[in-house]
Amino acid sequence: MAVTEPGSEVEPASPADQPVQEQHNVPIMMVGALGVVFGDIGTSPIYAFREALHASGEQAMRMDVLGVLSLIVWALTIIVMIKYVVFVLRADNAGEGGTLSLMALARSAYPKGGRIILGLGICGAALFFGDSIIAPAVSVLSAVEGLELVTPAFTPYVVPITLVILFALFSVQRFGSGRMAIVFGPIMAIWFLCLGAVGLWHIFDDPSVLLAVNPYYAVYYLLNTPSGALITVGAVFLAVTGAEALYVDLGHFGRRPIILAWLLIVFPSLLLCYFGQGAFVLSHGGRPTNPFFQMMPQWGLAPMVILATMATVIASQAVISGAFSLARQAVRLNILPRLEVRHTSAAQSGQIYMPRVNLLLAIGVTILVLGFGSSSALASAYGISVTGEMLMTTILLFVVMRWRWTWSLGGAIALAFFFGIIDTGFFIANIVKFWDGGWVSVSIALVMAFIMWTWVRGSRFLFEKTRKSEVPLEFLVGNLQKKQPQLVPGTAFFLTSDPSSAPTALMHSLKHYKVLHEKNIILCVVTAQQPKVDEGERVKLEPLNDLFSRMTLTFGYMEQPNIPRALAACCKPGWKFDIMTSSFFLSRRSLKASASAGIPVWQDRIFIGLARSAADATEYFQIPTGRVVEIGTQVAI
Repeated sequence: MAVTEPGSEVEPASPADQPVQEQHNVPIMMVGALGVVFGDIGTSPIYAFREALHASGEQAMRMDVLGVLSLIVWALTIIVMIKYVVFVLRADNAGEGGTLSLMALARSAYPKGGRIILGLGICGAALFFGDSIIAPAVSVLSAVEGLELVTPAFTPYVVPITLVILFALFSVQRFGSGRMAIVFGPIMAIWFLCLGAVGLWHIFDDPSVLLAVNPYYAVYYLLNTPSGALITVGAVFLAVTGAEALYVDLGHFGRRPIILAWLLIVFPSLLLCYFGQGAFVLSHGGRPTNPFFQMMPQWGLAPMVILATMATVIASQAVISGAFSLARQAVRLNILPRLEVRHTSAAQSGQIYMPRVNLLLAIGVTILVLGFGSSSALASAYGISVTGEMLMTTILLFVVMRWRWTWSLGGAIALAFFFGIIDTGFFIANIVKFWDGGWVSVSIALVMAFIMWTWVRGSRFLFEKTRKSEVPLEFLVGNLQKKQPQLVPGTAFFLTSDPSSAPTALMHSLKHYKVLHEKNIILCVVTAQQPKVDEGERVKLEPLNDLFSRMTLTFGYMEQPNIPRALAACCKPGWKFDIMTSSFFLSRRSLKASASAGIPVWQDRIFIGLARSAADATEYFQIPTGRVVEIGTQVAI
């Protein structure tokens, strides 16, 4: 199967043509959102306030506590409440969200900047993959460390217990998250209620902690703590690291349930918990080293450690599922080579399992836990990738505001500049932790970005090279109509990425077999820039003559392409599909590196390696193997 040219996606439907499905049972969807959308940001109180306060030394002063709390409060308000809830969630692509959805929306709104926007999308996706490796490690490790407060005897076993939990988590991915999701929401609901209750209880230790809602304390802290300000701001960002999940999981729950869950449950619970930790620290002379667990009553410490561990596992599950979804989107948009996708639910197409992605995540997380050994050490590695991804979101949002929503240039620049300044500030604050562990997320993101860039660049060169040597389809069809070869019964489908040229499989079939089927379909599978395509718009059939027709099958980038099912659902006049009388001809290209390809030979070899590792086209398009004929060719690129 030929590699599709990047950028060949079709235009998405307008928002008016693709309305977001209203959720009929909002309360149930809100509970579901608690278990998936808010897992990451909901477990941040375990370590965010602790790490931010560590910059003030072993004993935090009153103004330090109020300053750190004020920074956290306003970070949650500006980044999550204003940026994501008010603006970013509006930028849905037919109800779907995430970096690549926003990229597709921006490309359709401003085609002139297609390549730049593609680059921004690749950067954002690469940074998300970096986050998806670090998040499970730091979340689970921070929760298990609570066992040290139950009894110091657990200290040597924190890392082994963490590895066992993570191993179990990655092992069960192949069964799907459907059954686990049933209990995810209620557990997280209990978690948020516990956060709010414990926080409210301890606020009365020192009610003056509520003064932190005044941004004066944040500004005062930054101006009077120049030496530790950047470190503190970088740690404060840990409180909002799950903000991007609100947008990534938009398509699973819809905008309204996510917003209501945030306003009514998550935001109040987080604020109460952070204020409670602050009051606890103030009432204990600024000395607590792990205020989240230390402020728990003795009888509730062990249950809270167990609940925190469950919450962090759920948060990790959400990040892993997000990595699967993003990888599938990248494959459908031809930013990554084909990867094996297994559907784990007959009812929900979004519940998928990708073995190769799961294995790489498991290896990466294990290395991080063994290499860093504590959540405090891992916290230094956390943040750079998320802040970078948020900055990419801001830039893409500007394109959407200006050219999709037709805002005035001044208004779009003003809002993007406001968000961009904050994102850049957090990014700089996290960059200073580069040598303390931040290099990990940067390295992962760079590797992923290089892989995606190599695949996009190599695909373009391969597409352009093969197109030069191919025969125009209309020319071949006309000649075969005049001088027909021997005809055999049945229908032949020739898959191609360029419907204007004769497929390589067709040319070699004529050359070697010297026969032609009674019906011949030149089939091109296209990925739309919208997440899903209506069945009525799935198939486009264009008769060329009595022997040949040209067909285009369009799938959304969130859909798994199933060619036989799409053809069986086709009800075009005079068209009837029978899988038992049809044959599918695919080109299997053997790629060879060439110094004259236009790209460096070393990058050429990497692209060839990626192409060889791609999942089999027959399985990817779900074509019965007994109906497939593969014809090999050799191409030097």
